[in-house]
Amino acid sequence: MAAQDTAEQLLHLKLAFLAGEPPASVLSLARKAGEGSITPHVQHFLLENCTSTNVEGRQNCTYTTTILKRIIAEIELSSGIVIDELYEEFAQRMLSKAKDPLLNKADYIYKEISFLPSSDDNTSPGLVSMVARLSCSSNMLEGDTGCSLWPSSLFLSEFILSYPKIFSKKCCLELGSGVGLVGICLNHIAASKVILTDGDSSTLTNMKENMELNNLCVGGEHPKLLDECTNKVECKYLSWEEVSESDLGGCQPDIVLGADIIYDPICVPHLVRVLSTMLRRDGYQGKTNGTSSDEFVTEGPIAYIAIVVRNVDTFNCFGKAAADAKLSVVNITSNAAPANFLPYMLSYDRSSVQLLRITSSS
Repeated sequence: MAAQDTAEQLLHLKLAFLAGEPPASVLSLARKAGEGSITPHVQHFLLENCTSTNVEGRQNCTYTTTILKRIIAEIELSSGIVIDELYEEFAQRMLSKAKDPLLNKADYIYKEISFLPSSDDNTSPGLVSMVARLSCSSNMLEGDTGCSLWPSSLFLSEFILSYPKIFSKKCCLELGSGVGLVGICLNHIAASKVILTDGDSSTLTNMKENMELNNLCVGGEHPKLLDECTNKVECKYLSWEEVSESDLGGCQPDIVLGADIIYDPICVPHLVRVLSTMLRRDGYQGKTNGTSSDEFVTEGPIAYIAIVVRNVDTFNCFGKAAADAKLSVVNITSNAAPANFLPYMLSYDRSSVQLLRITSSS
């Protein structure tokens, strides 16, 4: 393997660890970096660049211990050489867990999502375009879905970074913002205004903390405090069921975004009402989204929704409700496929995500 390829594989291994990828994915990348086995060189790299630095002290102890345990078990099973430092690191972490039981029970895990330059960019390997630092729930199957990181959010973020001209200098509002990854990307490409919303108070609290982790000024209740900030994001509570027409009409975003927000048939009518109100063309004062030769051009506000269709009936329910509300829903996944900025995230199935463009005819 060429030195450049080896460096790239090791970078992917490090970024996968920092992103909290599943242990199986991290082990797969470790094997690839060692050309089929987890060599002493790869082990030293893990210790020096992942576990020892410990992500500025934020990385979840249980996650790191699990990775070390799996690596040691695989090397021993293949009769390979486990370096002494790896055994020592694992032993120290097991001892720490025994002394402090709370380390075994972490509801949140810190992740660093690093976006690499696309293969089309003429940049040196090893560079990272952007890093988003996120506190995410480790219990997505126990109801804490709003603080989890979903494929649709990753896809929508890649879409924003692939087509920055669509969002640059536009007022962008996201529905169901969750951990806030999309908002961080919108700020990165210089959207004129970024408004993140969610209807769950605990999710909103975590989202605000994530904005601060990324050195962004957070506003919402006191928007005047944001006037002097260049990196600013507004985080607002927005319940689709309870928000009034007048409050929605006062937002007037150029672009509405959402990731995995079509999931519950009970919420569909409320979501369609919100979209219909925000996408109305009457009284719209914003700019067009692109140039006259741009396939994304529109004379009014537009929405981009990324979804994984987990229930066909729910998706069809949304389609019918949108049509009744005179909303045009077009699947643009094949025509607007984003660049792959996350090649190291083996657990991220980009092919499962669809991208919808929604506009209003009223």
